[in-house]
Amino acid sequence: MHLYDVHDKTVIVVDVLRATSCMVTALANGATSIIPMANLEDCKKMKASGYITSGERNGEMAEGFDKGNSPFEYLSNDIVGKKIAFTTTNGTQSIEKAKDAKELAVGSFLNLSAIASHLQSRADDILIVCAGWKGHVNLEDTLFAGALAEKLKPVTIQEDDAALMAIELYQQAKNNLVKFLNQSSHVKRLNKLNIHKDMEFCLTADKYSVVPVLVNDELKLL
Repeated sequence: MHLYDVHDKTVIVVDVLRATSCMVTALANGATSIIPMANLEDCKKMKASGYITSGERNGEMAEGFDKGNSPFEYLSNDIVGKKIAFTTTNGTQSIEKAKDAKELAVGSFLNLSAIASHLQSRADDILIVCAGWKGHVNLEDTLFAGALAEKLKPVTIQEDDAALMAIELYQQAKNNLVKFLNQSSHVKRLNKLNIHKDMEFCLTADKYSVVPVLVNDELKLL
């Protein structure tokens, strides 16, 4: 992120497994807003203000929180009409680093086409921020970047080779994303937590037609 000035850019933050997939799911299923927070303790304190608190560290639900980082936790009626305070190992950290963007939206395979359509209506430069894993590249976020960049190819000029590499990787993987990701480091990490269903859900394309954008530090539907 230190290589980019985001003030004049539309930024798409993605953490496929699983932060932004959960955020998209929650807002598509009736949550009114989400505050992404980098700090675990600050997020936990939001419960006193009436927020549902969602906390994850190292793939597991953090102690003292209402919910964790599985998209299936955000399909229930208890989130309808509620505000959520959300903190995760990677995704919310990336949002924090990019929050000065001209516009910041969160993307996932679940809302891939909705994000692409939204971006095609804007004239700004686009930066796709892959959350990765603790500062390292990961495969699933790169695949999303390739999928989104491919959809935008007719109207975009790649600034460097990263987008071209992501597109090429997505071309290799797109017929069976689950199989392609089985050997990735994060999937192996998550498999120890027995959440294969989460992975399959998060890799489902276009389940929701929503575009969550950051407005005054809260994610809301466009």
